[in-house]
Amino acid sequence: MKCFNNFKADRVSIFRADDPNKKKDDPKDFWQGLKGGGSSSGGGNNNNPLKNPKNKLSLGIFVFMLLVFGILFFDTSVNGSVQAVPYTTFKQYVTAGQVKDVNIEANTKIIFTSTSDIKMSSRIPYTDDTLLPDLMAKGVIVTGSEQNISLLAIIFQMIPWIIFIGFTVMLYKQANGMGGKLTGGLGKNLAKEFKPDENSTTFDDVAGQAEAKNELLEVVDFLKHPERFEKVGAKIPRGALLVGPPGTGKTLLAKAVAGESGVTFLHTSGSDFVEMFVGMGASRVRDLFEQARKAAPCIIFIDELDAVGRSRGSGVGGGNDEREQTLNQILVEMDGFDSTSNVIVMAATNRPDVLDKALLRPGRFDRQVVVDLPDIKEREAILTIHCKKVRLESGVDLTRIARATPGSSGADLANMINEAALFAARENKETVSMDNIENARDKVMIGVARGSKFMSEEDKKATAYHEAGHTLLHYHLKNVDPLHKVTIIPHGRALGLTISLPEKDAYTLNRSKLVDRIKITMGGYVAEDLVYGETTTGTSNDIQQATNIAKRMVTEFGMSSLGFINLGQEDEPLFLGREIAQHKNYSEETARIIDSEMRKILDACLKETSTILTKYRDQLEILTSRLVEKETLNDAEIRELLGFEPIKNILSLKD
Repeated sequence: MKCFNNFKADRVSIFRADDPNKKKDDPKDFWQGLKGGGSSSGGGNNNNPLKNPKNKLSLGIFVFMLLVFGILFFDTSVNGSVQAVPYTTFKQYVTAGQVKDVNIEANTKIIFTSTSDIKMSSRIPYTDDTLLPDLMAKGVIVTGSEQNISLLAIIFQMIPWIIFIGFTVMLYKQANGMGGKLTGGLGKNLAKEFKPDENSTTFDDVAGQAEAKNELLEVVDFLKHPERFEKVGAKIPRGALLVGPPGTGKTLLAKAVAGESGVTFLHTSGSDFVEMFVGMGASRVRDLFEQARKAAPCIIFIDELDAVGRSRGSGVGGGNDEREQTLNQILVEMDGFDSTSNVIVMAATNRPDVLDKALLRPGRFDRQVVVDLPDIKEREAILTIHCKKVRLESGVDLTRIARATPGSSGADLANMINEAALFAARENKETVSMDNIENARDKVMIGVARGSKFMSEEDKKATAYHEAGHTLLHYHLKNVDPLHKVTIIPHGRALGLTISLPEKDAYTLNRSKLVDRIKITMGGYVAEDLVYGETTTGTSNDIQQATNIAKRMVTEFGMSSLGFINLGQEDEPLFLGREIAQHKNYSEETARIIDSEMRKILDACLKETSTILTKYRDQLEILTSRLVEKETLNDAEIRELLGFEPIKNILSLKD
């Protein structure tokens, strides 16, 4: 049981219509070109197919294959008339006097002619000293010769050498013509290139993020009008690092910058440079920046930069580590950019704390753009964009949905709208209703409703008392968010849920609000103890939440007798070369004071919570009975049930 006070084209087919007036390729033109003649439409030898390197290669391969098959046919036709027989059969022929002549090749192969003029062959499997006397005794004509090596065997022996020499020559030419890349296609970068006419994304497709857009407008202006900056001697930042939680639209923003600028967009990922072969990552980096210089003006976008840009000296292998060599190459390439090259490097990460400091110095990623989680107005704008793709019923309130999804990223909201459309499709509906969106939100943020889970009447009633305890406190405490709904239908691992609906996003919390939050989490525990005289294991999550809030109040927020001091410990990423063991930065005496202050806060909250629920025990019983009956109740139903005054402006958005 949990108390929730806050919510945080696989394949594209291209169909092309050819010009009906376009002349089709005629095989006669090819053979005519081989003779040196031009086409009837003019142009003379310009239409000679042999001037096309691809045709030359194809013709060479055809001639080579024709030669091989000819040799195979010739060798088969020559040797096909000789019948092979076992050596024992040959000896029987000799004993019976049916052998006319014998030719022994290299003391191993025998070709003989029978008295019936049939040519046969055999091989001597062992040293046979009696063979020659037997042949002489039968009057057989015996001749000897060295082994005949067929032309086919010679060709088969030469093919591996031809392939090896050809491959070596190809690598040598590539090394001379492409900057020493002896890696074939392995050293090629894996970036996807989007031409200006292939990228239609603009800032209009990115809802909210006004500050991030303003920061990136300078990049757009530089790519559009570089002469304006060059005239006054201004230097545009060479790199822009987009920093923010996952799903906030960092990649979309980078693509929008390219779309607004009308330049080429090269998209790759940090993991594309990480290879087990030494030098492959650095080679791909060189190839990427070389491609960018040729396509300038353009934008290079490296997603998940932390995959390759982590601090050096923290991994196994030290300076010889392949990933660190790749990072070194990125640093060198970015440092070698000319300020007028019209190439901007953009990257995205949600772990800026682990990046190498050399990446963040001026001259490289010298501008960091924060792409944070959207606020309530931005969430409504994001929902509006994604809802354009689905058909909504007239009663859908996007403002209410935005209020009910604090802490959600743009990707979360897009997923929620898609889940709502799937719910509507399962119900064979043509439009998406508010109920569909509510169910989708619960599924995405809480977990799938497990309505089929069997619960006995006793467990169901105990769960109802627990959730009623959480719920009732929302109406008797001042500093809490309005209640949204309460349910005893299991979701995920929770047997029941009490969900609040914040009127606005809260960026800071005072002591009164934190204390009331602790009391809300204690509601289920106190209700169980009040009714049954004991509690259940379903209160474990509530106890954990209350303890964490009390601990932070004492150690981080200065809301205890310890006063203005921070005794908390920040979680740092663990790397080799850093201190792994975390030590307390306070004494044992201070630790005892912290425990004492936490206990004071929790005991005071528990006492006041027990007082409230004892005073309104009749409301607790009424609410529990209705929950057992209906399983889910919203705020309006609870107010009507308990006789509370309805709040008409509960859905209005407060500034």
